[in-house]
Formats: sequence, structure tokens, C-alpha cells
Amino acid sequence: MSDKNVVNYEREIPDILQAMAAVNETMDGHGLDRALHHLVQLRASQLNRCSSCVKMHTKEARQDGETNERLDRLVVWEEVGDFTPRERAALAWTEALTILEPRVDLGALRAVLREHFSDKEIGVLTATIAMINLWNRIGISVHRHGSS
Repeated sequence: MSDKNVVNYEREIPDILQAMAAVNETMDGHGLDRALHHLVQLRASQLNRCSSCVKMHTKEARQDGETNERLDRLVVWEEVGDFTPRERAALAWTEALTILEPRVDLGALRAVLREHFSDKEIGVLTATIAMINLWNRIGISVHRHGSS
């Protein structure tokens, strides 16, 4: 990081970053499908325009066996038939919790989620979305151009 205006979070708040990483590890222990985990993290990162997170989550998804075709079409997931109803429900939830449009009916989205996920799985999915949004905001604050 050559930009003198960038905050070095690893140096300044390592304990907070470690705690965030520990939350991710705890969530991983709840068994959310890795393919779904990658899709959710990548889609939130796309929406948040966090280039470093998009790059990282795309690479991780490929390493875990996700196809280039599905990754290429994730940005238009609603328009293509590449994603299962379960994945589509999770992606809709991801977008609703990332964009936070006040007119979105979260109750209707939860009803669709319950067709495909247990309440515990919805909890883990929601926590995953919340955490990636937190990580995205930290990443964006470091990698987006501009001065403070």
C-alpha cells in the first residue's frame, strides 16, 4: 500500500480483524454448502464493488469446483437458468440484505428461503451475508481510489 492516506488495518486493529476471522470460522462449522457460501460472498462483493473480494471469492469458488460458466453469469443470476431454486433464494436474500431497499418484502423472501433452508441455515446464511458486507466495507475503504 503506497497511498499514504490508506489506513493499515492489519497494523492498527489486528484484534478486530482476528475476531472477524474467528466469526467466519465459527460459521463455517455450521456446514453451509461451500458452493452456496462462495456464490453468496461473491454476489455481495459484486454488489458492493469490492474488487479485491470479487477476485478472492472467484478464485476460492473455482478452487472448490465452481464452474467458470456459472461464475460468469452470477451477475445476471435472475435471468439465467444456471442456479437452483435453493441458490436463487439465497441470492435474493443476499441482494436484499446487501442493497437494503426499504420496499423489499423480507417476509416474502423469508417464506421462499424456508422452502429450501431450515431456520438454523437461514441464520448462518444471514450471518454470512452480514460478515461479507463487513469485510467488503473494510476492503473498499483500502482499495478504492480517492483522498481523505
